[in-house]
Amino acid sequence: MSTRQPRLLSRRSLIAGAGALGLAACGRSGPDAPLRFWAIGGEGAAVEELLLPFRKEQPALRLQIEKLPFSAAHEKLLTAFAGDSTPDIAQLGNTWIAELAALGALEPLQPWVDAIGLPSADYFEGVWRTNLIGGQLYGVPWYVDTRLLFYRRDLLARAGFASMPGDWPGVVKALQALQRHGTPHPLLLPLTEPEPLLALALQQDEPLLRDGDRYGNFRGAGFQRALRFYLDRFASGEAPYLTGNEIQNMWQEFGRGTFAAFISGPWNIGELDRRLPPAMKDSWATAPMPRFANIAGADGPGASTAGGSSLVVFRRSQRKPDALKLLAYLSRPEVQLRFGVRGESKAAVERFTRELAPLVLNGPPSVTGFAGGRPKVEEIVAYWPALIDKTEVQTAVEVIA
Repeated sequence: MSTRQPRLLSRRSLIAGAGALGLAACGRSGPDAPLRFWAIGGEGAAVEELLLPFRKEQPALRLQIEKLPFSAAHEKLLTAFAGDSTPDIAQLGNTWIAELAALGALEPLQPWVDAIGLPSADYFEGVWRTNLIGGQLYGVPWYVDTRLLFYRRDLLARAGFASMPGDWPGVVKALQALQRHGTPHPLLLPLTEPEPLLALALQQDEPLLRDGDRYGNFRGAGFQRALRFYLDRFASGEAPYLTGNEIQNMWQEFGRGTFAAFISGPWNIGELDRRLPPAMKDSWATAPMPRFANIAGADGPGASTAGGSSLVVFRRSQRKPDALKLLAYLSRPEVQLRFGVRGESKAAVERFTRELAPLVLNGPPSVTGFAGGRPKVEEIVAYWPALIDKTEVQTAVEVIA
């Protein structure tokens, strides 16, 4: 990996845009100001409850949570940098870290992370590396997600398929059957979203980069095969020529059967549960990304992209020690469980939180499977937050003769 540091850019090119949006430096962090935390998307709604125990632990620390919609977050971050009004700490999509690090907006975190004891071995290696720019650590992964295939189970059954096939040739047959049964463009692939094409390229038996990872391997046979397959979906009419902005309400159109399948992340599980009528609860399902059957060793789910959000501290913050207290709190295993464990039944999740979570976090290694220290991040998917404080759980061991 290159040890070259990111080039620090001047704010001159951004300051005009900041002025046009009326961004003032009055929001700047200061030693007497509240600790400002920017949370983006659905996490902003959940983080208020998640941080109630933190507020009790740190009664003297004034915390101000600002919620940003994903659609406006990137622009707001850039204009905040230009106007010298960045927050102290923020949730940041891991694809944005390199950009903000190049601007010089982010604080290098390795010394702070070492001080609070967050070893990189506790995290998915690939996602940890997305936070390393030029050999410097600029973020700590908060959660990880990946893309999967959402589909209308009822429409697929009507077309003669009990479930979505596990390989792309089978998926193409299912799409063709859907076309014959009244869905002209069954697969939504918005032209403004690069992730589906990237996932197809990841499934090839060639690396994505070439020449010492300095260039994209777009000339390689693997990427050409992925691109050809992607373009064929439009040429065949299986996917419409649409951008994301041309679809007013994706969930509503999915419910109407305008399209029968799309590629997205686990956040849409909750969105579909909320937005579709209860009668449609069993009409849709998810499947792992299909694989290319003609690639050697492709005997499992197809590769997909790794995304998610990290926690970053801004260089101009005058509250860095307090920001690191918040980062450390959000990185605790029990807090991760409260944030990530969800399910269709609130009662079931509450039972998990009271019975299983304490065993995982407090039990002996022979029971938990963890030799010591904080457990490694595991993949946890669901949608009902488990909000119970660890201090409320009493651990007891009874020996039965």
